[in-house]
Amino acid sequence: MGGVCSTCCGQRRKNNYEPLLLENEREAVADLLQYLENRSTTNFFTGSPLAALTTLSFSDNVDLQRSAALAFAEITEKDVREVGRDTLDPVLYLLTSHDSEVQRAASAALGNLAVNAENKLLIVSLGGLEPLIRQMLSPNVEVQCNAVGCVTNLATHDENKTPIAKSGALVPLTRLAKSKDMRVQRNATGALLNMTHSDENRQQLVNAGAIPVLVSLLNSPDTDVQYYCTTALSNIAVDAANRKKLAATEPKLVQSLVALMDSQSLKVQCQAALALRNLASDEKYQVDIVKADGLKPLLRLLHSSYLPLVLSAAACVRNVSIHPANESPIIEAGFLQPLIGLLSFDENEEVQCHAISTLRNLAASSESNKGAIVEAGAVDRIQELVLQVPLAVQSEMTACVAVLALSDNLKPQLLEMGICEVLIPLTSSPSVEVQGNSAAALGNLSSKAAEDYAPFNAVWNKPDGGLHAYLVRFLSSADTTFQHIAVWTIVQLLEAKDPQLTSNIRNSTILVSSIRQLAESAPSPSHGGRGGHISDDDYDEDGMFEDGEGEIYGLAKRILELIDESDGAGGRDGHFSGEESAGEHSEDHAALRASVHQALRGQ
Repeated sequence: MGGVCSTCCGQRRKNNYEPLLLENEREAVADLLQYLENRSTTNFFTGSPLAALTTLSFSDNVDLQRSAALAFAEITEKDVREVGRDTLDPVLYLLTSHDSEVQRAASAALGNLAVNAENKLLIVSLGGLEPLIRQMLSPNVEVQCNAVGCVTNLATHDENKTPIAKSGALVPLTRLAKSKDMRVQRNATGALLNMTHSDENRQQLVNAGAIPVLVSLLNSPDTDVQYYCTTALSNIAVDAANRKKLAATEPKLVQSLVALMDSQSLKVQCQAALALRNLASDEKYQVDIVKADGLKPLLRLLHSSYLPLVLSAAACVRNVSIHPANESPIIEAGFLQPLIGLLSFDENEEVQCHAISTLRNLAASSESNKGAIVEAGAVDRIQELVLQVPLAVQSEMTACVAVLALSDNLKPQLLEMGICEVLIPLTSSPSVEVQGNSAAALGNLSSKAAEDYAPFNAVWNKPDGGLHAYLVRFLSSADTTFQHIAVWTIVQLLEAKDPQLTSNIRNSTILVSSIRQLAESAPSPSHGGRGGHISDDDYDEDGMFEDGEGEIYGLAKRILELIDESDGAGGRDGHFSGEESAGEHSEDHAALRASVHQALRGQ
């Protein structure tokens, strides 16, 4: 919330100065009246004008204090600037008055001065919170309103948030958020929102009992109150412990937020979607949002021309799509075309990332969903854009292709579309994530790709050095994950028994040399036999080393065996002979492929 608060000042009333004024007070009154006549050219924060106000502020005459407080309120309403202690001291003294009119005007003046960033810090350092908290407890609604408004402004400065949280202000703020006076309610909820920007303060706010109050006020008729409460709950939901508390105590929260996505206010719609996005970090809420019919308003927001709405909706849908049970409902609700359209949303790469990440999530568990995504034109759009989009978007796009390429049914179609021609250049991307995802996609395509491996032969030497240059580069990489992908991919290509492809691999001196080097570098077992010798315990039940380097070693040995087979009469050695062995070997690599993907995605 910004630095504007609702103020509740009454009108200046005619003053009857009784008892008789002291001489210095009489002079101060006369001086102040003269200065007020020329207020447009008078600086009230220094010199004689400030001295006159100070004299009246420290007077024992309550009428003079009222005049000083009202003057400060009116002056600061039009003239807000950085002030010093000599200005703040009389205002803070007026806050200690027992007169409600003095309190009301003084807190209004302090709230006005608290719009200035330097003043915010000085007010707190001079002890301004204590009298403000007392005024929040006042039975006078006008005093409450201005005191809370001042605290709201003070809380916009990061350095003030912790002092406010520790001052005891949160409990009265929470109570006043339920005030029947809309001005007080608006200022109090704004102050609570300003206190939700750090982990420590959020926890203190939760401990003060703010959650049920904020949730109940989501149904407020006031748009500002809705906005403050929705945004505050969105911030509170960032913390896993708070989401758990919300899930246990607020069963109507999701339904209320879903309803607010249809608010007349764009800012409320946006914050409602962001709150649901944060809640959807947890599985329970991912399911609850769909059950609460949240997909319909989210789809509408995706079509908005207002960027914050599009961004908040895209982020929310992305989180909701993580749950496997939501994949088909999202597709059936008509999200595919809007999501594919957002891949071209070059105004904001976050939107692009959320859109492609959602498509990847939707493809995760179902063959039919993968097919629907390809049929809807997602891969065509990726091919069109992937070489020009920012690195973060490239990373998500290549990861999506890698998931789609897991489908044996789609591999021939993807290869025919020429997907390798955009993946190969990306294996030399400056981004490690893009390199890995692109290579993983090529690896997935190489496994049981089709009867016809012509698409791989077509890209053996081009573009950008082709499949050959990529495999050489990854084999010599210092990253064992990249080596792992390369050797596994070569095994798949050789096991396809395509004569041209086999010849391409066998005739590459540099490729075979790199493979021999890996095959001759048997890893030293971390728990193996004595003296560094390899024992049977160092292998898993499939004859592969249990560690990553061991798997690379085993795959490299397998490549050399396949190359040797192709050099002979076509026979196979005893270990890998027959269709059954080949099938079993492919199953072994399915698990290996999963481990590579986990490494690439940081799972």
